Amino acid sequence: MRPSGRSADQLRPIVLETGVSKWAEGSCLAKFGDTHVLCTASIDEGVPGWLRNSGKGWVTAEYGMLPRATDSRMDREASRGKQSGRTLEIQRLIGRSLRAVTDLRGFGERQIRVDCDVLQADGGTRTAGITGAYVALYQAFQHMHRLGAVGRIPLSEPVAGISCGLYRGTAVLDLDYAEDREAEADANFVMTASGGLVEIQATAEADPFSREQLDTLMALAGAGIAELVGIQRQALGVSA
Repeated sequence: MRPSGRSADQLRPIVLETGVSKWAEGSCLAKFGDTHVLCTASIDEGVPGWLRNSGKGWVTAEYGMLPRATDSRMDREASRGKQSGRTLEIQRLIGRSLRAVTDLRGFGERQIRVDCDVLQADGGTRTAGITGAYVALYQAFQHMHRLGAVGRIPLSEPVAGISCGLYRGTAVLDLDYAEDREAEADANFVMTASGGLVEIQATAEADPFSREQLDTLMALAGAGIAELVGIQRQALGVSA
């Protein structure tokens, strides 16, 4: 029995609430159970220097956790003077995931910055961030389309992230913190709507796990991603 009472292949309650920021061109509050991540997308005219005169735009991401996102207060990274290795890894992952489905030549020499701020953490903040970030990015492109800045939405398909793990010998979907801290293995999968793999992060916390167990986790993830994509499309009011 999972601590939450969920079945092995059951997601936490998922909510993708759009339009939560008055000023951002795109915004989504992604709730994966008790993990809540605010994702906003902001459009900048111009690109980093190394992309000037290339005809290409850029999509990048920043990630951070509020001081009381967890059960005890943590210092803001700004007060320490630098970002942690974990923060840098996660925000690079989010940026890569979004660029994997974005036509960078489809919106001119502009940059879209997606900020993922963890309001409350209960496991899976990076995967919730990726899932919500796609929704915020799509809305930013919708904003540009309404203004006539782009002729079409320059996204090939949705992308989302989900965690899986081996908990007490059983492969389970969408780990919360209680499971993650006891899991024998945990994995994060980033996949597109068509099943394309963007990234797999898998780690044994105790004994090594087998290829067969990895295949089981991937199958769980694929089914979970399909559910998340349906929720993304519903939130955006689109069918593709």
